[in-house]
Amino acid sequence: MRVVSWLSGPNRHPVIAHLLAGGAAFLAYASMYAFRKPFTAASFEGMHFAGVDYKVWLVIAQVLGYMLSKFRGITWIAEMQRHSRARALAGLIGFAWVALLGFALTPAPWNIAFLFLNGLPLGMVWGVIFGYLEGRRGTELMAACMCASFIVASGVVKSIGMWLMVSHGVSEFWMPFATALLFVPSLCLSVWMLERLPPPSAADIAARSARVPMDARSRRAFLLRFLPGVAMIVVAYVALTIARDFRDNFAAEIWADLGRGGDASVFTATEVPIAIAVLLITACTMAVRDNLKALMLNHLLIFIGFATAVLATWLHSIGKLDSLGWIGGSGFGLYLAYVPYNSTFFERMLATFRVAGNVGFVMYIADSSGYLGSVAIILFKEFGGMHLSWATFYADTVVTLSSIGMLITLSSAIYFKTKARQASVPAGLPTPA
Repeated sequence: MRVVSWLSGPNRHPVIAHLLAGGAAFLAYASMYAFRKPFTAASFEGMHFAGVDYKVWLVIAQVLGYMLSKFRGITWIAEMQRHSRARALAGLIGFAWVALLGFALTPAPWNIAFLFLNGLPLGMVWGVIFGYLEGRRGTELMAACMCASFIVASGVVKSIGMWLMVSHGVSEFWMPFATALLFVPSLCLSVWMLERLPPPSAADIAARSARVPMDARSRRAFLLRFLPGVAMIVVAYVALTIARDFRDNFAAEIWADLGRGGDASVFTATEVPIAIAVLLITACTMAVRDNLKALMLNHLLIFIGFATAVLATWLHSIGKLDSLGWIGGSGFGLYLAYVPYNSTFFERMLATFRVAGNVGFVMYIADSSGYLGSVAIILFKEFGGMHLSWATFYADTVVTLSSIGMLITLSSAIYFKTKARQASVPAGLPTPA
């Protein structure tokens, strides 16, 4: 087939191959979202369990499973072999789909447990898919396409879920399973395409370093070498994950507070422009060949993203920005900061220091910590004695955590710049001032 020849044939055009691979990664990860996020479009109005909103229990249960999946992924993804990826994706997403069937068939509130089981495998899907893309000169373009999916897909699957409920009478409990069913063909097609992507070339390895599975010894050596930097990355990423995940999980409630409840179009009206803008900005970092300069550019994008989220929230608070502009603007800022971590930051970090390993290991350290923070903030919102509206709590969260994120990002940039300068000095010579 022509698609296969473009991806793996001897005369393939690099840009076309990168776009096709990025499109396949986009489709694969977007399809995964159909197995994870549709339930958040439902309000489950009037339902409670143990005095707590039923939907809050669902979000907590799924995020707990997703968080545990991230912790397991620290070693599982780091050690994964190339030939195991397609089988792993089929098993992970298939398990999550069966859990959605259990959610539909089991009466509330006992079906809450099935949302935990649904989240349990899905946290490892990112690492499996990204493994196809990393360590290449075109990784930024492919990864930007992939990361655009979790901006667009969340809104799209929620819109589809609401459409199934409103236009076709599908119940809130069957809607997640039905939405996932619609994405099974696209998932199969995308994985088939990714499997036909050739391994990194010799030129890719020369530019970006070899990407290999990491055993316990190599993982320990990596942490000993970069522990302060990894710690700073984790703090910034936790702040980002809390704010972004809260916005994503409780979008329906935030929009309801802002007077747009029940409007399916708002989920995509804000997310599609964000995805396009962030994709283009992130993909452009591919043009920077020097790995250290690209790593510093990633720090700059992350800092600007945090600052944009704070600015949009402040403008809304003083009446200079309407609700659509605020949710869109703050979302753009959060994703501008979030996407580099999920696409280019760790790619360029490994390339800068010529680390023979893989992005999945360090990414899953950050991601597991991020979702631990996400669980904590949801529990704090619900059980901490705070009686703020969803929109107000989101605004306070964005301003506080983004301010912390800006400080940490500056510190991280200084650390890695200094580390790189020290690494470039031959043994026995003083570090340049």
